[in-house]
Amino acid sequence: MASSIAKTVIATGSSSGLGFEVIKQLLEQSQPYKVIVGARNLKRTQDAFDALKYDRDVHSLSILPLELNNLKTVKSFAAESLTHVGSNKIDYLFLCAGISEGADKPGPHGSKWCEPFIVNHLSQHYLVHLLREKLVESKSRLVFVSSGAVRNVPDVSVLDKQLLGASGAPRSSTYPQTKFVGLLGAHWWRRQLTGQCHVVAVSPGLIPATNLAAGLGLSVNMADAKTVPEGAKSLLEAFTRTDFPSDPEQIFLTSWGEWWSKDVYAGSLDKELQDKWCPSKEQIEKEENISN
Repeated sequence: MASSIAKTVIATGSSSGLGFEVIKQLLEQSQPYKVIVGARNLKRTQDAFDALKYDRDVHSLSILPLELNNLKTVKSFAAESLTHVGSNKIDYLFLCAGISEGADKPGPHGSKWCEPFIVNHLSQHYLVHLLREKLVESKSRLVFVSSGAVRNVPDVSVLDKQLLGASGAPRSSTYPQTKFVGLLGAHWWRRQLTGQCHVVAVSPGLIPATNLAAGLGLSVNMADAKTVPEGAKSLLEAFTRTDFPSDPEQIFLTSWGEWWSKDVYAGSLDKELQDKWCPSKEQIEKEENISN
């Protein structure tokens, strides 16, 4: 291990696509990183990272089981991650997971919610709860991967119904809705962790060449399209930027490197709405039948 102190990253949604590219770019740096990645398919993820050329004397990588549609595995992932971290800090919690699916099926594992809501918001919100004590102790930075799609939710009153399992809502609705709720979560955690942790929401931009984008009908020929490496570079900006605006609610970093004005995402600043969609750890465990 190099003489400089390794920075620890816990990451979701990093076994492929943008998240994988972000970790790849971190492992190419001279700064040592200790990376903990949650993945559903351990072998495939391990094979993908094994194929990378990076200095294994400088960096360390651990891949732990995690299925974000099953909150019981979120709980075990959090516990295993804390064991791996030990007495060290968590420098970054990178919440990158996202799926683009409709709400055609019943909620997974008996949940009343559709899978996109659980994966894109509830599971990662629960993970922050589980890691909260260590995050505060570490003065961590929480990076929520968001999207410009949050602007495409004109009516928040339909969320209660459309985000239920088997609601029949199409992916063109559930994706922006779940990203909007995820942004509510970022704002909620910013409020809870004021003075203790930094919370940043960030958009990678329009990235057609991912499995996620394939379901949304995006094309590489679109005017603002970026490559996966370009999108990952945008996300990495959220790890290192220190020029935070004086307004604490201005936490959204755009893919072109500016702090988005609040009028763009004004709907997500409603504190009552944030509280409604950001349940406590205990409430989540009760509603999702997660034993202590």
